[in-house]
Amino acid sequence: NESVKKVITNFFPAFVSRGVVQISAFIDSIIASLIGSGAVAVVACAQTIYTLPVSLFGMAVTAAELPAMSSATGSREEIASTLRMRLEKSLVRIAFFIVPSAAAFFAFGDIITAALYMTGRFDSTGVFFVWLTLGGASVGLLASTFARLVSSAFYALHDTKTPFRFALIRVITAAGLSFVFSVKVPPLLGLDSVYGTAGLTLASGIAGWVEFYLLKRSLVSVIGEFHVEKMLMFKLWSAALAGIACGWGVKIILGFYTHFHPAINALLILGVFGSIYILLLFMMNNNESKAIIGRLKYLIGL
Repeated sequence: NESVKKVITNFFPAFVSRGVVQISAFIDSIIASLIGSGAVAVVACAQTIYTLPVSLFGMAVTAAELPAMSSATGSREEIASTLRMRLEKSLVRIAFFIVPSAAAFFAFGDIITAALYMTGRFDSTGVFFVWLTLGGASVGLLASTFARLVSSAFYALHDTKTPFRFALIRVITAAGLSFVFSVKVPPLLGLDSVYGTAGLTLASGIAGWVEFYLLKRSLVSVIGEFHVEKMLMFKLWSAALAGIACGWGVKIILGFYTHFHPAINALLILGVFGSIYILLLFMMNNNESKAIIGRLKYLIGL
């Protein structure tokens, strides 16, 4: 049956390119075992956190967009125009959620980690190293989620081989850089081997940007130029930085009240961070923040 043959032929390339984040995380775990005692646990804890926004925001938007992109009809120019429109709209939606996620991992990774894990024998040292690892992961968070959406555009064009090829490049690049950054570099700098976990996720982030660049360049040659407006990205990062400043203010104040549970600290600090981010973008007339505030007003009956 031709349909069955098509599914079987497309399955493996789609499996690798769609799950490249998880495959890279699996390889990171293997390399982490070469770093030293405790590194595997640190990487595993960090992976649980940093793959969440990829799945929750990046994959969710991507899965929702694939049917719409696949249903585009008309001439080649009309299909290309539809894909560009949907890509730009979805990239904006993904960026709205991923930018503050990356910023929070970098600035408040210790708060997030403590709220989730700091019980029993998981002490402040473990929190610190997971925070470092999250900081490395934040570098490639945006690229990883953008790349998943661009891969779906190729699927809509019935091309599973191109994303597969670039996913392989990402995995190979990440593995090579991860080994160097995590196993070789820390001893050269006179650091404890556990610091290599940050190099591990940093290398994966760099490989994520390589994959996204290759995917975008290839897709642009097919459907034409698409992008997220630089001014929008400036607004998103500006709002995130303002949220970080306010969140750090709360963090400093809470530092005088160490009896609070880490989960309460996280609720207060991240709550301020997220609220400032959304409110500032609302004042900048951002559609995503307007939609969120509109839903909140509806829920509370305003």
